[in-house]
Amino acid sequence: MADTATDTLARKDTSGATISGGHLVAKGLKNEGVDTIFTLCGGHIIDIYDGCLDEGIRIIDVRHEQVAAHAADGYARQTGKLGCVVTTAGPGCTNAVTGIATAFRSESPILHIGGQGALSQHKMGSLQDLSHVDIMTPITKFSAGVRSTERIADMISMAAREAFAGAPGPAYLEIPRDVLDREIPIETARVPEAGRYRASTKSIGDPADIEKLAGLLVKAERPCILLGSQVWMARGHQEALALVRGLNLPAYFNGAGRGLLPPGDPHHFNRTRRYAFDKADVIVIVGTPFDFRMGYGRRLRAEATVVQIDMDYRTVGKNRDISLGLVGDPGAILKAVHDATTGSADNGAKGREAWLEELRAAEIKATDKLMPMFLSDSSPIHPYRVAWEINEFLTEDTIYIGDGGDVVTISAQAVQPRTPGHWMDPGALGSLGVGTGFAMAAKLAHPEKEVLCYYGDGAFAMTAFDMETANRFGAPYIAIIGNNSSMNQIRYGQVAKYGEQRGNVGNKLGDVPFGTFAEMLGGYGEEVRDPGEVGPALRRAREAVRRDGKSAVINVWVDPGEYAPGTKAQTMYK
Repeated sequence: MADTATDTLARKDTSGATISGGHLVAKGLKNEGVDTIFTLCGGHIIDIYDGCLDEGIRIIDVRHEQVAAHAADGYARQTGKLGCVVTTAGPGCTNAVTGIATAFRSESPILHIGGQGALSQHKMGSLQDLSHVDIMTPITKFSAGVRSTERIADMISMAAREAFAGAPGPAYLEIPRDVLDREIPIETARVPEAGRYRASTKSIGDPADIEKLAGLLVKAERPCILLGSQVWMARGHQEALALVRGLNLPAYFNGAGRGLLPPGDPHHFNRTRRYAFDKADVIVIVGTPFDFRMGYGRRLRAEATVVQIDMDYRTVGKNRDISLGLVGDPGAILKAVHDATTGSADNGAKGREAWLEELRAAEIKATDKLMPMFLSDSSPIHPYRVAWEINEFLTEDTIYIGDGGDVVTISAQAVQPRTPGHWMDPGALGSLGVGTGFAMAAKLAHPEKEVLCYYGDGAFAMTAFDMETANRFGAPYIAIIGNNSSMNQIRYGQVAKYGEQRGNVGNKLGDVPFGTFAEMLGGYGEEVRDPGEVGPALRRAREAVRRDGKSAVINVWVDPGEYAPGTKAQTMYK
């Protein structure tokens, strides 16, 4: 009798039947819950397509592999499942590198399957032959070649386990063409049975540390909590919010954590993080590293009790000493902490209202300071006005994507998603060009929702032609472009350092009326130069997307002389 890990095909009477490597790829992917692959065709991988058709796996073929990788990343972020990108050998793999590296820094679980020349042609100089495994090793959690057809599905399950081990991330598998095309007897293939080889990932770590954290929060007078991307990626947001509400904690959010609480919620704060960090006695950081976005931990005052919760042991205490570290699933840990406080006669919640009121007053003050820019009638249009109009336009069913430099930084001060999972950005790698793949993936994952991507003009031009792919597969979205004809975030630093004459070198772009791009693809496009027309233009775009089923582009001409505060202070380099 076959053991529990052995090929489910072998349990059936399949005497004499054969199966190809490409069909084993598809069976392995289906067992991992993959329902969609993002790809660009190549001779090394075509048998995978044949297998996916048989297994009912949707094939989304794009115009550039970078977009395919970003789309697989976006699909993983939106579904919580394994994303999948399939590329041919050589340039197919190297074109996807930026998307894979973005997923690596963003802790997004995707499987990249790449082609390779035949084993029989090893080291002979076959078409598109490169050392893909070596190239991908530094930007994946697992990178390996498949050397036998019998092991294909087994290796897919191995790569998937690695992708979800601890903090999630990408994995890479290279499959040579003769291994992929070979036909083998079905009974010799190893296909692990879905759901029979997984361990629980909902670990809470050391129970004693749960009690310690519960005690710290109960006694804290001025606590605050920052909920990062891992909270959403691990789908631990309900447990996090129960703790926040149960203990009356002011909550801050970054990355994919944005939107876990809607704006206006009494525990939602977004403009006073520095203020809270400067005054809090207990600071809990969940699922976000002490990287450049946190000033490498220096933005947390030395006197505070700092607790860090992360899915990756290596992240805890990196760059800054902490008072307590917990490694495990964010939702499971926060639920356990909440449960540990429910028996307390006083969990501290009642005594924190004054602290929350202090923070609310500071939030109002910070908002009032920004309002003149949000409502600016200046021409060219102030970029803060664009971000404000986008926020006013959003609904509970709008997924927001930011793709650019200052575009993302400025919109983070204005755009407040209403629902968990409705904020997507490039993450720590700072990749430009993520928006088109993210938007297409978000719409494919949630066809009932509206998707809006706000691009810088430099970012839009990098991957925009795959808007045609989005239209072709019935995944239209609204694109709004903050067009200043510059790579403006970099331009500021150059001008400040070298002066106007040399500071504009290498970062000035042409004046492109991108609204006509949407029209070329059969959609709606519009040029906006009047700040009062930004909102109406967005509403016209919404109506057009619903009516025509094609993506719309609103090209907003913004002031190239306005920058985000972080850009002026060059905080990304400090």
